[in-house]
Amino acid sequence: MTGAGSRPEQRRPGRRTPRTTAAPARARTQLFTGRTVLLVGLVLLLALTLAGPVQQYLAGRAELAQLSAEGAALDVQIAEQEARLAELRDPAVLAREARERFFYVAQGDRLIRVVDEADAEGDAGTVPEAPDSGPQTWYGGLMGSLATADDLGQP
Repeated sequence: MTGAGSRPEQRRPGRRTPRTTAAPARARTQLFTGRTVLLVGLVLLLALTLAGPVQQYLAGRAELAQLSAEGAALDVQIAEQEARLAELRDPAVLAREARERFFYVAQGDRLIRVVDEADAEGDAGTVPEAPDSGPQTWYGGLMGSLATADDLGQP
């Protein structure tokens, strides 16, 4: 057997095999290999795939923060309302509020309500009595109020 078959040639210990310098030069000049393009493509695909869920996550976090702030504001409002309710449980405060807001008058008190800033003639504490003209029909009352309105417009 001569060694021309499938056996590799034996090397001699003193000789080196010459290296070809064309392969490294070609690798340096070619910037994008197939693997690099595939890797960049996969990274872009991953980024596009994750963009939607990340955006939804960030929007959810912002909405959660907003709702948390609204909840804190409502808690403060509840505390204020509970304090107001506790204050209104006092009978003296309740009576004062009824007099001021609803014009309630206790027995024996006298209510004086000033409608205008102009001085009232006579005793401001009494209400003049209206003349009792007896029962009237609805159309008679309507015509009487129109006549009174016409008289007020005339000098």
